[in-house]
Amino acid sequence: MQDIPTAPRPTTLPPAQARPAADHLPRLALIGNPNSGKTSLFNQLTGLNQKVGNFPGVTVDRKTGIAQLGGQRRAEIIDLPGTYSLYPKSLDERVITDLLYNPDSADYPNFVVVTVDASNLRRSLLLFSQLADLGLPAILALNMTDVAAERGIQIDLPALERELGVPVVPMNARKGVGVAALRIVMAERLAAPPALRFWKLGDDLLPLVRQIRYYFNLHNDYLALHYAHQFRGLRFLSDDERAYIQELTDKYKFDSTARQAEETIARYARINELLLEVVTVTRTEQREPVSNRIDKVLTHRVFGYLIFLAVLFLLFQAIFAWAQYPMDLIDQGVASLNELIQAHFHGPLVRLLTEGVIAGLGGVVIFIPQIALLFAFLAVLEETGYMARVTFLMDKLMRPFGLSGKSVVPLISGLACAVPAIMGARTIESWKDRMLTIFVTPLMSCSARIPVYTVLVALVVPDEAWLGIFNMRGLVLMGLYLLGLVSALVSAFVLKKILKARERSYFIMEFPVYRWPRWKNVGLTIVEKVKAFIFQAGKVIVAISVLLWVLASYGPGDRQDKAEAQIRQREEQLDTPNAAGQYPKRRPPEAGELEREIASARLETSYAGTFGHVIEPVIRPLGFDWKVGIALLTSFAAREVFVGTMSTIYSVGQDADLGTVQQKLANEKDINGQPFFTPVRALSLLVFYVFAMQCMSTLAVTYRETKSWRWPLGQLVYMTGLAYAASLLVWQVFS
Repeated sequence: MQDIPTAPRPTTLPPAQARPAADHLPRLALIGNPNSGKTSLFNQLTGLNQKVGNFPGVTVDRKTGIAQLGGQRRAEIIDLPGTYSLYPKSLDERVITDLLYNPDSADYPNFVVVTVDASNLRRSLLLFSQLADLGLPAILALNMTDVAAERGIQIDLPALERELGVPVVPMNARKGVGVAALRIVMAERLAAPPALRFWKLGDDLLPLVRQIRYYFNLHNDYLALHYAHQFRGLRFLSDDERAYIQELTDKYKFDSTARQAEETIARYARINELLLEVVTVTRTEQREPVSNRIDKVLTHRVFGYLIFLAVLFLLFQAIFAWAQYPMDLIDQGVASLNELIQAHFHGPLVRLLTEGVIAGLGGVVIFIPQIALLFAFLAVLEETGYMARVTFLMDKLMRPFGLSGKSVVPLISGLACAVPAIMGARTIESWKDRMLTIFVTPLMSCSARIPVYTVLVALVVPDEAWLGIFNMRGLVLMGLYLLGLVSALVSAFVLKKILKARERSYFIMEFPVYRWPRWKNVGLTIVEKVKAFIFQAGKVIVAISVLLWVLASYGPGDRQDKAEAQIRQREEQLDTPNAAGQYPKRRPPEAGELEREIASARLETSYAGTFGHVIEPVIRPLGFDWKVGIALLTSFAAREVFVGTMSTIYSVGQDADLGTVQQKLANEKDINGQPFFTPVRALSLLVFYVFAMQCMSTLAVTYRETKSWRWPLGQLVYMTGLAYAASLLVWQVFS
C-alpha cells in the first residue's frame, strides 16, 4: 500500500464561521422527516415568495424562498428533501449530505431548522441528533403539537430545550400556529451551535477520523466520520480525495455498515433516556384509532379500488364540467380581441400580432382552468393523506407487471408531469425497478396532454349526460387516462422479461395522519403549477406560434403569388360569358369564400405547407393531412403546443369572425367539403397522443437520470412506433 499523505489540503472556514457574502441574505436549510410538516412550514414562512429549480449538477427539485423574520430581517430558505437520517438510502437524500458536508457549496446554510413530529419524538430526534453532532447551528420546530395533545402526550418544553441545547418552538405549521414565534427566534439565533453532543466516537475510530479531519481541515470528528462512511457518494470530492479516504478505510479495516448500526443503536438509547425526562403520556388509546378504521375501507382489496376509480371519475368530470365556463369566456375573449384589432388596424405586423402572438397566447391561457383544477385535486389528495393510501393500494396492482410499489409515486406523479415523475424514480433502490419506471412513466397521460384531449373530445363528443348524470366528455377523458395506465403496465410487463436483474425490492411507506386540507397550501400549489405552465410551456408555445406564423405566411419564390393568381384567374373565367353569351354554371359563392380559398392556397404553398406535404404520405394512412402533420412535428417540443399550432395554422389569412379555436377546427373541411375532424379522425389523433413520446424535456431528463442515450432513444422509438401502430389500427378499422 502507498504511503498515506498527512499534509492537509487547503479548505475553507469551518461551518461555525461560514457566512454569506455582504450582499446576500442569511441562508437557512429546512430539514426533517417525511410527513413531519416541513412543506407546510416552508409554505407558511415563504408564502408566494418561492421558486423551484434544481440543485447544482443534479435533477432533484430545489425549492427556495424568502422569509420575513422578526423585525426587518429576512432570510433565504432552502427546502431539503425529506429524510430519516444523514445516511442516505436514495439519490435525492444524497443532496442533503452534499450540501451539509461541503462548506464551499454556494447553498451552504448558516443554520438549520429541524422539523420534528411532536407525536413521534423518538423517531424524529434521530435526525436531529446527527445534525447536532455535526455542530450545525439549529432550531427545533416542534410540529404537530395538536396531534400529540390528542394522544395524551405532554412535552416539558423547558426541559427539552435544556436537554437539547437549542431553541424549541412548538407549533402547528398547517394552521400557522407558532410560525410568528419561530420567525423571531430565527432572527435572533443565526449562529449558535447546539451545546449537546449525542454520541461520542470510540477510541478505535479516532486514528482514522483524526487523519481525515486533519487532511480535509474539518471542524469536528463526526463530520470526518461521515466522510469515511460516504466518500463514494460525495460529489464535491475529487477522485484523488476519494482514493485517499479509500486507502485509509482499507488500512484501518473500516466496516461502514456495522459502524452505522452501532451508532444508530447508541443514539436511540440516548434518545430514550432523554424522552423519559421530558415526555409524559397521560392516557393511552382504549380503542382503535379512527385513521385505522378509515384505512380498512380506503385500502380494502375491493372497495379501495372502487373508491379510487370514483375519485378519478370525479376529477375528469370536473375538468370538463367545472372548467368549461371559464374556458369559454377566455376563448371568446381571445377571439373578440383579435376581431377588434383586425377591425381597426391592418398590415403584416397586425397579422403577426393577431394570428401569431395572440393566437399562441390563446392556446396557453385557455387551459389555465383545467390545469388549475387538476393540480387542485392532486394537492387536496396529498394534503388529506389519501395519496399515500393510493400508492399502497396500487402496489398490489403493480407487482405482477414487474414494478415496485415505490414505482407508484412516479407513475401517479406522471399524471401531472413526466419530468418530476421521472426524477422521483431516484427513490427506488432497485436498478431494474427504477429503469422500468423511468421507461414507462411517459405513457401516463400528463397535464400537457389535457389541451389536446379537451379540444378534440369537445369537438366530436356531444356535451350530453349519460344516464342523466355522467358527462359524456368526462367519461371519454377518463378512458384516455386509463388507456395510458394500461399501456404503461403492459409495457412494463414486456420490458421486465427483457431486463435481467436479480435484485429484490421492498415497499415500505409511512402513512401520514388524515387531515382536512389547508386551503392556503392548496392555493399555493395551484399558483405555483399554473405559473410553471404559463412561463415554461407558454414561452415555448408562443415562440413556436410566431415562428409558425412566419413559415405559414411566406413561401419559397413566388409560389404563393402564382397560386393566388390561378384562383383569381379561374374566378374571372367563371364571371366571363362564353361565345354564346352564357355564363358557366356554378353554385352561388358564400360570403368570404374566395378570400378563404386564397388563404388556403397561400398556406398550402408556404414554407410550412411545403414541409407538411413532404411528410403527408407518412401520416395519410392515419387519417391526417399536412396541416395535422405540422402540428405533430411542432408539438414534439411540448405536447400542448399542438393546440397553439392548430390555432395559428387555421388563423393565418382567415377572417377574424371564424371565432374560437374549437370553432376553427369545426369549420375545417376535407376535399369533399365535409367536416375534416370526424369522430374517427379525432379518435385516431387522440390515440396517437396517448402513446406518442412528444416531449424533449422528458427525453432530456431520462438521459440525465440514466446517464445513457440508450434509454431516451428507446422511449422515442418505442412510443412513436406504438402511437403510429395504434392510430393506424383505429383509422383503418373504423373509417
